[in-house]
Amino acid sequence: MKYNVIGGEMSHKEMNAYMEMLHKKYPERLFREVTFKVDGDYVDVDYTYDTVPFDRIRRITGYLVGNMTRWNNGKRAEEADRVKHSV
Repeated sequence: MKYNVIGGEMSHKEMNAYMEMLHKKYPERLFREVTFKVDGDYVDVDYTYDTVPFDRIRRITGYLVGNMTRWNNGKRAEEADRVKHSV
């Protein structure tokens, strides 16, 4: 993770306190870069975070799956033989 401080100086202890606050507020996000903008007694915190990869989940033959790579031949045949309805 990359830290930037603009407009002044900050101790590592203070930066860690802001990072703990961000992790509590957004526990599911992975922060890539955090910029602290110091203006006297005030601090603005700007951040960018990595996107979390999302796999599409579908219901196929009674199972919730992302993909069929781990299915055996019987389950693949069942999926190929199923009736597909159009909307």
